[in-house]
Parts: sequence; C-alpha cells; structure tokens
Amino acid sequence: MKQTLKQLQQFKGVNRISMLTAYNCPIARSIEQAGIPIILVGDSVGMVEMGFSSTRDVTMEHMIYHIEGVRRGAPNTHIIGDLPHLSYESIDDAVTNAKRIIAAGADSVKLEGPYFDAVKAICAQGIEVVAHTGLTPQKATSFKKVGKDENEAQQIIEDSKKLIEAGAGMLVVEHVPAQLGAQISNELTVPVIGIGAGGETDGQVLVINDALGIGDYWPPFSKQYAHVSDTVLKVATQFKDEVQHKQFP
Repeated sequence: MKQTLKQLQQFKGVNRISMLTAYNCPIARSIEQAGIPIILVGDSVGMVEMGFSSTRDVTMEHMIYHIEGVRRGAPNTHIIGDLPHLSYESIDDAVTNAKRIIAAGADSVKLEGPYFDAVKAICAQGIEVVAHTGLTPQKATSFKKVGKDENEAQQIIEDSKKLIEAGAGMLVVEHVPAQLGAQISNELTVPVIGIGAGGETDGQVLVINDALGIGDYWPPFSKQYAHVSDTVLKVATQFKDEVQHKQFP
C-alpha cells in the first residue's frame, strides 16, 4: 500500500528503508512487486539512460515523461520525483514545478542543496518534500566524497537540520564519510537515506542501473547484483547470428 512520507517516518529506528530508482514502467512494476516501499524517479536518468554527461541537462519535460511511466508501473508505491537543475531557483518556480511533478504522478518531490525557502513554500502547498545534502550532483564540480574536513561536515549537518526545520520529511545524504552519515541520522528526527554514506543511515537508495549492472561504469559505493549489460550483449549477438544463418525465425 502506498505510504506518505509522514507514514514512512514511523520506520525510523524500527525498520530500515529500501529505495530504488526507476525510469520506466516495467522496471517500476518489478520493484513494486518486490515490496520496495519507495521509488525515486531521479534526474540520474540523464546520465544512466539518456547519455548526458551530467544531471544538469535533464529538463522538467524529461522528468514528467519518466514519472508518468513509473506511476503506471507502480500505482501502489510512494514515488519521489526529482526537481531538475534550475527548476527551483525562485520560489515561484519551485512551487509551480513541484505541482507539475505531483501532477505527473509523484507523491513527493526532491530537491538538492540548502534551498530552505523553496522547501517551506512547497510544503505550504501541501506537497511533501525530500531534501538532499552531501554531494549534490546538480551543482557539484566533481563526484569526490564530501564532508571529509570538519568545516564541510559541520555545514552539511547544519544544512540538513535547517532543511528538516523548513518542512522536509526525509533526507537523502550522498557520498559522505560513514561517520558523518551516522551522525546526521542520529541527530535528525526524520529518516535519512544514504547513498555512499555508510551503513548506519536509516535506509539506502541505489540507482537501479547500478544494481542491475547496466552500463560500463558504476560508482564505487554501488553494488552490482547482476550484469544485465552482459546478458544484452549475449542475446543481441545470438540473435544476429541466428538471423544470418536463417535459424530465426
């Protein structure tokens, strides 16, 4: 059954939360059948599905298209929709685009970085918000781990707390030292979902393409539960050979 972020907050300290990304209907359907409580339609789609060099090329139209497909595949799962780069720089844009993400089928929206006023404004419209601190790919100049020095770590902690105070009901923290991920989880009252943030957060999120082994590069903090790209290569090669030798159809 689909749950709100407020309902999912009850899992903190009780059950660890699993979250996977999805970008299309059939993958979303399988994730829902597995009982994963949250699907993130992330702007990571730009890099893992669309071939962009960064998430900054993803548009609102891209996000809406993919959210609509995921909703059709997972009607009973909480879906978080990413607000893409530059879609929430002003309060008006933040609210307008958050409403578009919800209208496309998402249950909540996620934004990156210390956009406290945007979070307040979106929440004031009755829309649940997931915040994102640590490494924020929309603004990052590299994908190196952040929060390794004391000042940077303290800034991430302060930003995380202010985002929750602004109304965010969940936090994603990315690519920080495990100790920092644990500290943020311990100090916040809402679930903290880690990705490359150690094993002591309240839950974990993984890009589905990384989990499936689709592609030729995966982040060091990910895990490949399969190597689907190898399977695709094998199937395509076998199909080509069978056509050439009149073995198919």
